[in-house]
Amino acid sequence: MVWAAVGIPVLAFGMLLAGCSKKESDSTAAASGAPVQGGTLVYLDQQAHTNLYPPAGGFYPNGGVLNQITDKLTYQDPKTLEIQPWIAQAWTVNPSATEYTFQLRKGVTFSDGTPLDAAAVAKNFDTYGLGNKELKQPVSEVINNYDKSEVVDPLTVKFYFKKPSPGFLQGTSVIGSGLVSLSTLARPFEELGDATKVIGSGPFVVASETLGKELTLTARKEYAWGPTKLAHQGRARLDEIKLIVTPEDSVRIGALLSGQAGFIRQVQAYDEKRVTDGKFEIYAPSTRGVNNGVYFRPDNELVADLRVRQALLHATDTQAIVDTLFSKHYPKATSVIAANAQGYVDLSAKLNHDEAKAKQLLDDAGWKAGADGIRTKDGKPLVLAAHEALPQPQNKETLQLIAQQWARIGVKLNVLSGDAGTKITENLDPEKTALLATMVGRADPDVIKSQFYPTNRNVLLQKGGVSQKVKAFSDARLNGLLEGIAAETDPAKRLALAGEAQNYLIDQAYVIPIFEEPQAFAGAPWVREAAFEAVGRPSFYSTWLAKQP
Repeated sequence: MVWAAVGIPVLAFGMLLAGCSKKESDSTAAASGAPVQGGTLVYLDQQAHTNLYPPAGGFYPNGGVLNQITDKLTYQDPKTLEIQPWIAQAWTVNPSATEYTFQLRKGVTFSDGTPLDAAAVAKNFDTYGLGNKELKQPVSEVINNYDKSEVVDPLTVKFYFKKPSPGFLQGTSVIGSGLVSLSTLARPFEELGDATKVIGSGPFVVASETLGKELTLTARKEYAWGPTKLAHQGRARLDEIKLIVTPEDSVRIGALLSGQAGFIRQVQAYDEKRVTDGKFEIYAPSTRGVNNGVYFRPDNELVADLRVRQALLHATDTQAIVDTLFSKHYPKATSVIAANAQGYVDLSAKLNHDEAKAKQLLDDAGWKAGADGIRTKDGKPLVLAAHEALPQPQNKETLQLIAQQWARIGVKLNVLSGDAGTKITENLDPEKTALLATMVGRADPDVIKSQFYPTNRNVLLQKGGVSQKVKAFSDARLNGLLEGIAAETDPAKRLALAGEAQNYLIDQAYVIPIFEEPQAFAGAPWVREAAFEAVGRPSFYSTWLAKQP
């Protein structure tokens, strides 16, 4: 069957049943609730992956693939956030957090048959920690102060850091630290958009790909090295995963409810009732990181004045946005990071909606209301622009609501679309886009540095972005706090620095946090034991298919 509305092929119900056929004994087991092995899971994602170089795994479609085909040195329990053994069976850390030593499991191999040994792990982290300019492979945002690796013996690897790196252990558990073969690391960055060229050691391997449309993953039969504390061990229970890119929300929901798909990503809040009314399940794992919001570019002359940014913060009614567009799975943001993130402090009192205060701040900053309702200063209207961010749920609608709220204080916000190339270029130019809509997930305080530090995501564009016309903005106070979070070895002091950074970011009105973003999935009732890592990417290692009703 073809969904003609968008031209995306989705497997017909009968084909799905054929792919999920099992032995009679397996059907009996499924009926009794015991896990069974076999079958094909049809998984629909809103967007195609872009690049599978592991440090690029922060983009959720990338991470959703990497989480099936790569393993990590360690495993972070998504409930307790405890770091547990995986490819590394044990480790030691020196008191200053400048030396980490890992003992590896025996017998682990990549899917091309090469060993996942100390030399391979060393090469992975030398690449992620230092980058490779020749191959255009960037440094990972989760690794700070990296110096070098040392292969102690075939199953022991040691890492050295120039300064303390207390977040490194947790960093070995994240999607950006997925382990890949030496042949994969030898490829230039631009080749790694082709999933068939990415060789991992994970429970699934890439069998085939139609770029931008469909990916088939098959279970690796000899896989025997999953996280040691998981109940399921051995090879994956599924035989196959068919990942089909399906951009249209209604098509994904329709395919799920009709039985053509077993699992989908990016369920909009307005579709949740339709899913639950059909007795299907909503999964909304937290991303535990920097909240979804709008982030200012202070070197844009229109928002360079702190009073203007503060006015826009107080003009934004985040409760109204959440109530209008979202569900209980999208809590209103009360700080820069999520309430269940490490180091969170409640800053609700600083984020209050106060339209009168917003108007007074603009008056004080010299912005006077014009005849058309738009404030002006020195002949310039207070007109801002922001591009909608497709990866963010209902972002266009969110920005449009913000535009309505800001209009009440005399500020015009133009919500732009444009092609992908235009968005990327203009989002890097503070003259053209004074604010950016984004978020980032990671279950460690280092996530704040990842979002704001100039050599990481740099959402404030501290170095002026691509513009040559504006004076580069830099905030030494903020950067010092971020460097402190990345290097402080005392856990209590590190969390205190995270709290100080959150307060400072709001005091400077660099960001307007709107909601805590989950990753929203829906699954059929016969899809059992779907799991998620600590920041919401799916793992189908333990997943199995019960008998369909």
